Amino acid sequence: MNQEMMEALQALAVERGITVDALFAALADALESAYKRMPDAHEYAWVTIDPDTLEFRVFAQDLDEEGEPVGEEYEVTPDNFGRIAAQTARQVMTQRIREAERELKYEEYAGREGDIVTGMIQQTDARYTLLDLGRVEALLPQAEQVPYERPDNTARIKAYIVEVRKTAKGPQIVVSRTHPGLVKRLFELEVPEIADGIVEIKACAREPGHRTKIAVWSNDTNVDPVGACVGARGARVRQVVNELRGEKIDIVPFNEDLQEFVTRALSPAKVTEVRPDETTGDCDVIVPDYQLSLAIGKEGQNARLASRLTGWGINIKSETQFAEEQAYGDVEWADGEWIVDEESGEQKWQPTDGSPAMTIAEWEAASDAEAAKSSADSADSGDSTDSDDSADSADEREADGDSEAEVLSDDENEQAASEEE
Repeated sequence: MNQEMMEALQALAVERGITVDALFAALADALESAYKRMPDAHEYAWVTIDPDTLEFRVFAQDLDEEGEPVGEEYEVTPDNFGRIAAQTARQVMTQRIREAERELKYEEYAGREGDIVTGMIQQTDARYTLLDLGRVEALLPQAEQVPYERPDNTARIKAYIVEVRKTAKGPQIVVSRTHPGLVKRLFELEVPEIADGIVEIKACAREPGHRTKIAVWSNDTNVDPVGACVGARGARVRQVVNELRGEKIDIVPFNEDLQEFVTRALSPAKVTEVRPDETTGDCDVIVPDYQLSLAIGKEGQNARLASRLTGWGINIKSETQFAEEQAYGDVEWADGEWIVDEESGEQKWQPTDGSPAMTIAEWEAASDAEAAKSSADSADSGDSTDSDDSADSADEREADGDSEAEVLSDDENEQAASEEE
């Protein structure tokens, strides 16, 4: 009988995927619960099971006024305990086995957050999709699904484990199809160099269903990180693209030089210059005019992904725009701002040099005076120029007069000479 019971326990352990020791513990708890339901049962009692003979015995101990066990242990096994236990322990035994199964399943997936699993679509509605992982089910919420991705029922898909929750009904596994970690895990499956640690994925930026950019780095100078991820004729990256239902993937080499990294991140656009600003964390990127739309991308997608990939804000400008801004910045402007006087509520101009604020009338008067001064300066410069011109003309006329006088003198001399002859 005991041998048959042992074989039955071993078969049950294999069927439920739990250990025989866990079954013994569950059986002991069930027998203890059955004993405490009997009349005149001791308040503090427990059951022991001999694993070799499967003989179970009940022991008890007295309690003091504070409820603490005192004295020696003594056996209190009832005479008809076997028959009573067989009738009352079945339900408790079943419950304990279920709890042991749930605990085992939770422990199996509790340490797998950030891992990738393959499941079959079991049920889909507007809120979530259930994936059958074999022994457990995974929950794929609507927020974690790729927009417009509607796989057929019974189709097998890969998902990224985001969270494992422990509930009364067993472990609840939440998975995602939009997490950037899914792309990293897929490349680990397809690229042996990444799995071995030779090639690293330094950064990943993704817009699910549309485009993904990853930055890769090689710890071995003899290994090309981009070529390792692309594979022969694009075989490796094609497998990842197929799993992501056609999502485009850009693979760029990682570089510690920010300007070079930003330039590569904005590919396929050509970049003329990168001007980072350490104080704001942004950088101005100048591109040729014909590359502006390509650098920005459809609805700004290329610029957004490059910004997430590098961790810097990216402001893309064409060469013409940058030249206009530079020319605009060379113009001198009055330093100050318009403020509202708290007492009068009147709008005033507050110069930045600390001088008193001016009302609108004072500001207009000052502007008119400045304009008049500029006009006067222009007029003075014009008058001086005219005077110089007049003086030059007078000198020229005087010189011309002297020339005429000299000519007349020569004629007179010739006439005097002829008269003397």
